[in-house]
Amino acid sequence: MTTFHATAEGAVACVASGARIFVQGGAATPDALLEALAGRAKHAELTGLTTISLHLEGSAAHVAPDLAGRIRHRALFIGGSVRAAVREGRADYVPVFLSDIPALFARGAEPLDYAFINVSPPDAHGFCSLGVSVDVALQATRSAKTVIALVNDAMPRTHGDGFIPLSRISHAVRISTPPHPLPAPELTNEELAIGQHVAALVPDGATLQLGIGAIPAAVGKALTGKRDLGVHTEMFTDAVLDLVEAGAITGARKEINRGKVVTAFVMGTPRLYDFVRDNPLVEFRPADYTNDTGVIRRFRRMVAVNSAIEVDLTGQVCADSIGTSFYSGVGGQMDFIRGAALAEEGRAIIALPSTARGSTATRIVPTLKVGAGVVTTRAHVQTVVTEFGVAELHGRSIRERAAALVAIAHPAFREELSLRARELGFA
Repeated sequence: MTTFHATAEGAVACVASGARIFVQGGAATPDALLEALAGRAKHAELTGLTTISLHLEGSAAHVAPDLAGRIRHRALFIGGSVRAAVREGRADYVPVFLSDIPALFARGAEPLDYAFINVSPPDAHGFCSLGVSVDVALQATRSAKTVIALVNDAMPRTHGDGFIPLSRISHAVRISTPPHPLPAPELTNEELAIGQHVAALVPDGATLQLGIGAIPAAVGKALTGKRDLGVHTEMFTDAVLDLVEAGAITGARKEINRGKVVTAFVMGTPRLYDFVRDNPLVEFRPADYTNDTGVIRRFRRMVAVNSAIEVDLTGQVCADSIGTSFYSGVGGQMDFIRGAALAEEGRAIIALPSTARGSTATRIVPTLKVGAGVVTTRAHVQTVVTEFGVAELHGRSIRERAAALVAIAHPAFREELSLRARELGFA
């Protein structure tokens, strides 16, 4: 039986000190519930709370400095709203493959007392939709002892495996707040060049994994001339919508889920949220399906495109930290890198600009920074792309890798990189 409350404060009034709370993330982040929880903690009503989530949008009121010691956040992927809290030691980072997270909840390795979610109103059969963020939230609603929801008439009802019966929700409040928007990025000439290089590696009929940010947007822009592309991804943005409208994405040659765009969550502009609303073309699935390497490898021409913070001359890929400072997370990179590599004609691509900090630092480096996290190992890496070209690393020796990576580094750094390669015995 669901109890509807007049306010979010009323909906979270049942939360007790010491509770562990899952928070739905991405564009579906339930700000009102987090703000109400933070308000109770500030008034010393609650202490010893743990919140658990993928990356969050919005204000993230629960990680405010004055709540340290009362609420501690566990980031399964670090977003901008909690990055400072992680760096300052007020929140924790949990490195984990996205595909593994639902099982952590299911077997109680990450026990959940409550789940805070943001759902569509129930349909005629009494089912609410998790909307634009199914990912790990579906399993969280099944594992948590108590589910607390924003029943949001502005949350798109989406198709696939992302429904929860209203009867599973114990406490709720009605709202009308659209999902958090993500503006389309402004693309640089370097990013557009990377997009062109990646697009040249994508055959007609390929199935794509494209993530978030400028590089996937640039790749999408360069793919408009392709035909019968499919999508099987953990998330997508407006770039995929543009390709659907251009006729490049049809899913007609997908080996499974043919004709469907399959994803775990989406983030983008209101136009994207209108597109996925009640659209049977798009199927939302949990992350332990979208990111299952056994599923991914079934697509004959699977192309996975992921980014990185830096790549060393042996091919090690750092994607979750800048040295010892944690920045994002492991996420689904390795799930898709390995799945694509195992596909019959698959291709796993790491795409990144050659420089950082206004072209003053190279991102192709002799060795990773001290403390940098290796998300994709040198044995897993296949193809690395910068604006200067493509380096094929799979099956190559350290000497061959170093030469190939120096060749796609920024010209201003190639001489220095070659010298360091010789000093390190890589050349």
